[in-house]
Amino acid sequence: MDPIDTGSGSILRQPKAVWATAGASVVAFMGIGLVDPILPSIAEGLDATAGQVSLLFTSYFLITALAMLVTGFVSSRIGGRRTLLLGLALVVVFAGLSGTSGSVGELVGFRAGWGLGNALFVSTALAVIVGAAAGGSAAAILLYESALGLGMACGPLLGALLGDASWRYPFFGTAALMAVGFVCIAAFLKDQPRPARKTSLLDPVKALGHGGLASTAVSAFFYNYTFFTVLAFTPFVLDMSPYRSGAVFFAWGVLLAVFSVVVAPRLQKRFGSLRVLGGSLVLLAVDVLVLGHGGHTTAVACTVLSGALIGVNNTVYTELALGVSDAPRPVASAGYNFVRWFAAAAAPFFAPKIEEWSDVHMPFTVAAVTAVLGALVVLVRRRALTAEAEEPRPRHATEEGVDVFAN
Repeated sequence: MDPIDTGSGSILRQPKAVWATAGASVVAFMGIGLVDPILPSIAEGLDATAGQVSLLFTSYFLITALAMLVTGFVSSRIGGRRTLLLGLALVVVFAGLSGTSGSVGELVGFRAGWGLGNALFVSTALAVIVGAAAGGSAAAILLYESALGLGMACGPLLGALLGDASWRYPFFGTAALMAVGFVCIAAFLKDQPRPARKTSLLDPVKALGHGGLASTAVSAFFYNYTFFTVLAFTPFVLDMSPYRSGAVFFAWGVLLAVFSVVVAPRLQKRFGSLRVLGGSLVLLAVDVLVLGHGGHTTAVACTVLSGALIGVNNTVYTELALGVSDAPRPVASAGYNFVRWFAAAAAPFFAPKIEEWSDVHMPFTVAAVTAVLGALVVLVRRRALTAEAEEPRPRHATEEGVDVFAN
């Protein structure tokens, strides 16, 4: 089966509400990699160290992790449409303020606010797309994965194009694009039905009591440390102009999108999800190790290649998180993301520190080790993960209600 054909119609034949949400999702995901090619420029412009500038990722993802306990609580009370609009409004405000920052401390603080807005938006976008998409949930998830990949690819490119003139322009550009997304969703998306049961703040934490979900979250925690070491620390190692760095991470994002949407499902069908995930994590460990210890050309090639492995991992982890638990998907996904995003906050902070304590190679050695640890969790827990993933999921009233950031 063609990955773009879900059996009940093409993912391209969708209502305007779906395209509006998917388009805004692209911009939301762009915000993650937007600062990659301009990190050295920000450091120079604000007279900051690499470690201080890397806190742009740490503050962003720390708030994102904590917000996972809040998004379901908010969405189950005010509805999906209002949650999307609230998230977009916060991104517009804080992205714009980021461009006016006079110090790295201000910029880190504004990125935290941006992270809250992005969490509210992205955590709800998948459920909204699932609820409004034609072709069923399979088509909706593929469309969401496509938006993620496109956003991750275009973020560095936009950052490079606008950042070549000034590191402030990418932030203003993102604010403008998200404002357009706000208008489109306000115009085309109708109010979404609220779940029959309201989500409490502790429900995601309680869901982690499920062994399969906890194992998935712990494995993803280690993987995310590797992922965000590549994303946040590599630009300093490559030491390239914004244009060249943007081109490298654009190619990285293209591979991420293609392997996430097209290649991963085929590999899963042939070899099974757990084998694909374990093998991909080990290959990612090798890739990151070579990245950190090879020459400049090798580092560029390994950075681009890592996008393919990250794309595969993202897809498999998403399906495990949404299918392994007997909890409602919104709650299970919130607990999973609550755990794994702490690693995305930790990696940008610790990688420069590890370099200071040792050398430039050691952060990548640590990242390779964490990828292997992620694979070991999958190996040790494979029976529980397989058994629990194959059990039929009970239907909950909130299944098509509010979902959370699954990727």
